[in-house]
Amino acid sequence: MSHYDFRSMFFPYCLKMQPDGRYAVLNREYKPVGFIPHGFVRYSDYPVCIEIKGIRAATARKLSYDGSGDTDQIYLYNDGCNPINDKKHMTAYLKKLELLAKKEIVFDPFRN
Repeated sequence: MSHYDFRSMFFPYCLKMQPDGRYAVLNREYKPVGFIPHGFVRYSDYPVCIEIKGIRAATARKLSYDGSGDTDQIYLYNDGCNPINDKKHMTAYLKKLELLAKKEIVFDPFRN
């Protein structure tokens, strides 16, 4: 049996753009948020990808832990600024979640 903390399974760690332009919202284990690790997951096998409106370089810089404008992979934190280890890091992470929470998304569970 493996043990994980709630954050590592149910909170976003990374937004990873897929070839079709949609994002997979991944947990710390690189699984779609809410998935418990069980080996390799092909995101296209599950209805987990979404279109997030307005993700451009400026938004990516606000979301990325290191200020990167890369819209293909946006890391909200890393091990050096893990939000559960420090109140300052948690505050920064929650600001990123606030920004994401306001984004319009398009979800089509039947699109592969």
